[in-house]
Amino acid sequence: TEDSLSKHAFCDLSHISPLVFLFLLKECYAYGTCKASIKFRALQQQVYTALLQNPEVGPATLVARCLCIMPIIETYSDGCSHLVLSALCRLRKNFRRNDEDRSNSEAFAAELFVGITSGSISHSEAILIQVVRVFDVKLQDIDNVLPGSSKDFVEQYVFRLIELQSCMTAVDLLVHFSMHQSGMPFLMKMIECRQFKAAEKWAMHLGKASLCVLVEEYVKQKLFNLAFDLIKRSNLRQEFPELYHQSKESSLKKLAEKGVWEVAEARAKGDRQLIEYLVYLALEAGYCEKVEELSERYCLEGFLNFKDTGTDLLQHRHLNLRELSIEDVFWVDEVDSLRDAVYYLKGCKVVGVDCEWKPNYEKGKAPSKVSIMQIASEKKVYIFDLIKLYDDAPAVLDQCLAQVLQSPGILKLGYNFQCDVRQLAESYGGMSCFNCFDMLLDIQNVFKEPKGGLSGLAEKILGTGLNKTRRNSNWEQRPLTQNQIEYAALDAAVLVHIFRH
Repeated sequence: TEDSLSKHAFCDLSHISPLVFLFLLKECYAYGTCKASIKFRALQQQVYTALLQNPEVGPATLVARCLCIMPIIETYSDGCSHLVLSALCRLRKNFRRNDEDRSNSEAFAAELFVGITSGSISHSEAILIQVVRVFDVKLQDIDNVLPGSSKDFVEQYVFRLIELQSCMTAVDLLVHFSMHQSGMPFLMKMIECRQFKAAEKWAMHLGKASLCVLVEEYVKQKLFNLAFDLIKRSNLRQEFPELYHQSKESSLKKLAEKGVWEVAEARAKGDRQLIEYLVYLALEAGYCEKVEELSERYCLEGFLNFKDTGTDLLQHRHLNLRELSIEDVFWVDEVDSLRDAVYYLKGCKVVGVDCEWKPNYEKGKAPSKVSIMQIASEKKVYIFDLIKLYDDAPAVLDQCLAQVLQSPGILKLGYNFQCDVRQLAESYGGMSCFNCFDMLLDIQNVFKEPKGGLSGLAEKILGTGLNKTRRNSNWEQRPLTQNQIEYAALDAAVLVHIFRH
């Protein structure tokens, strides 16, 4: 803590040599009892306060001199170097430097740079870059240490860094000293070494032509995501219109695969070509309602003719209720049908349980209330309209569902069901039936299928996956579409069939 620091030494540096200062700093840095991050901030504040008192040699000069001898404290050299440099940066943001301190510190910093790069002063590359930036070391400053050879000296060091594949440090130095001689060969070398972040920084320094070359190299190596990202960040849409469009399509496809169609549509921003691609994705996924919705909204008449084709695709590519031999799916939104459903489910030994709620895309906003709960046996699925039942008869709903969810004689199967449990508790906190689930088995923990979620597990066990395109649809709309009902029913029913398989 701050109380463990030497107040005298840190508050008055007028008669303290850099060596003594470093020794005291190291003692505090090494033997403080608080967490490293807290200790660092406390010590930084103390050093900052001390530098404010304007030591006799000047704050920047003192820090530069300390850095020259910092390696003598060995293990603590790197941490203490970051500490004093960060304190000096804070000081410079708030106070103007005097000319004498500036010139003296720059001279020491140039000597320090030469010492580090030549190997006579042991500092990390990270500290070297900080020194160059904080003291704004220039080639003419290095010339004062190595008359007439600063440029060659820096270039030789950069070449050594490239050979060692320390490309980011090399780029930082070349950019800082505004050296372009290495140009394209250096860029190609970094690509060859797969130092992509450094390559992008260097290309940005060289200009748009180099950025275009880098994009082309990414494409040649089939690094499309890197190419797409660079095109967006560097505003190269006009230079690579087709690639830019591919990147947008790739983004839409990822969103569609997650089932967030509204977000995907918003990202398309009304671009007809992208909207058509989104409709194609919906068609490919068998999401006929979305095909129809988008086609009507954007007047894409041609796609409406493919609705039947989309339905056929859906049936052939994804699991359906008929394949699971499900006899009936019941919509439960009245007290009488609730009691009938519970009476049937109490006679089952194993049931699958799942929930759905409307997605919320607003950052920071609380999730929507759970809309429906599906409970399935091997032959029947009951879909409970929780919102309506809770509004109409919360006590009856609580009592009825408790007979199933808290029954020790019924094994309840879920998939990643802890998320549903939390959401149910938040949505219906006053209902005791959601506070405790007896005999609940999360089959995600049993099978531990790493890819594809429940759909991937169904494909592995049953041979066919689930259509997850409606996962993030509007589950609060009433009535639900037939496809939503089938989706919801399948999510619960498939759990039982996977367990029984």
